[in-house]
Amino acid sequence: MGADTKKLKTRIKSVDSTLHLTKAMGLVASSKIKRATDAMHKSREYDEAITNAMSMLTACRECMKSPYLQKREVGKTALIIIAGDRGLAGGYNANIFRLAKEHKADEIFPIGKRSCDRYGGELTLAETFSYRDAMALSKEICTRFAEGDFDRVGIISTKYVSMMSQEATLTWLLPLEKTDTEKVHSIVFEPDEITILNTAIFEYVTAKIVAAVRESFASEVAARRFAMDSAGKNAGQMLDDLQLQYNRARQGAITQEITEIVAGSDA
Repeated sequence: MGADTKKLKTRIKSVDSTLHLTKAMGLVASSKIKRATDAMHKSREYDEAITNAMSMLTACRECMKSPYLQKREVGKTALIIIAGDRGLAGGYNANIFRLAKEHKADEIFPIGKRSCDRYGGELTLAETFSYRDAMALSKEICTRFAEGDFDRVGIISTKYVSMMSQEATLTWLLPLEKTDTEKVHSIVFEPDEITILNTAIFEYVTAKIVAAVRESFASEVAARRFAMDSAGKNAGQMLDDLQLQYNRARQGAITQEITEIVAGSDA
């Protein structure tokens, strides 16, 4: 009986330590949520604005000559894969890698520590990923696409649906899709449409990358907070159950000792 109480006490101490860890990580995630979601909303607004501008350019007939609208037979695919910097975020990282596995890539540009660990390359953290980092990546990808190194470029990231729901998504960046819009007829581009498009493409892809990284990081933080809340509740329930078992075992041990003492005195 004494061995049982000792084991239970050890387990109680272990679960209690886990509970403190999950609470601490939950608090850290909570402290980052507002900043992460604010950055996500701002990047969404900028992404939407530059996408609207690009849609006007891709509607121009002259822009069909741009290498960024040339659709080639898909031979080589490049993917930007954004995962988390840390674990303990539920299925956040697993969902990204599962989606990436479904799509063959000839070259991968990882963002986020878990993605860099999995696919190699220089360590790039999602939390500290800057506009300058995105522009450098954009210029490399756009230049190599125009030179024919890739036939299409996509980005795998996580869409923020709500605090409790995030979804891994694949968005194709290049080649650009031709759009139909009447707004272009009332706009004059100087010096001409194709020059503007070939210059703006770097900013466009940069905006897409920044928006995806910001949204992915907000999703990671939200997923971690939700996972830590769930883990904390489970650990709390387990702690209550173990404490009850310990009290029963201890009471049983005391009862047995009293019975043995009484039996000894009667003898």
